[in-house]
Amino acid sequence: MRKIGLIGGMSWASTELYYRHLNKGVQKRLGTACSAPILLESLNYCELSRITTAEQWTHAKEVLIASAQRLEAAGATALMIAANSMHKVAEDVAAAISIPILHIVDETGEKMKADGIKAAAVIGTRGVMTEPWFRQRLVRHGLTLAPYDTSRADEIDRIIYEELMLGKVNESSRRTMKTFITDIAKQDVQAVVLACTELVMLVDTDANVLPIYDTTRIHVAAGVDWVLGENS
Repeated sequence: MRKIGLIGGMSWASTELYYRHLNKGVQKRLGTACSAPILLESLNYCELSRITTAEQWTHAKEVLIASAQRLEAAGATALMIAANSMHKVAEDVAAAISIPILHIVDETGEKMKADGIKAAAVIGTRGVMTEPWFRQRLVRHGLTLAPYDTSRADEIDRIIYEELMLGKVNESSRRTMKTFITDIAKQDVQAVVLACTELVMLVDTDANVLPIYDTTRIHVAAGVDWVLGENS
């Protein structure tokens, strides 16, 4: 098996999901005694949360590059960033290391393209939903994306930062997300992209009115494939 590097802590709740499901994926494929060789660096998210200014993003880029370089030096053969939002600086991180980055948006886009999805809606943090870097990268895979609703984006952002990133799962928020997805299904879309690594804590990806493409699940599957030497 190949050793994989994981930059986590953004938030710890989503990192826990990554660690658990990388190991469960390897266990399912190789047997109950097996686990994934993971190098994990968990960052202090209070330095990286709710970034808005160019100076803050420059700092975030420097923090992630330093982390990536440490993981490469420690023997990682590929890198995963366990957060959608931090992929805004993934290209800068990739340029600073010699091992590949498994990019969460590309893995999701390739999966959706393979499934024949042409039109989708994105739900995640406000930055992921509204900023062009995520949407444009997903569009490269042949997708048309529905416009976002500002009020919906604000409430989803609140749920993510004030609840899920603290490990809290509230039933009222679960109902809110189900209502949002039901409303989105009325648009001319074939699927919903769950573009926040914590949202799977709240949304049942297998029980909704539209197919749900959970970026976390797809990203983890790509990580398991890498560990087992099934992608290049």
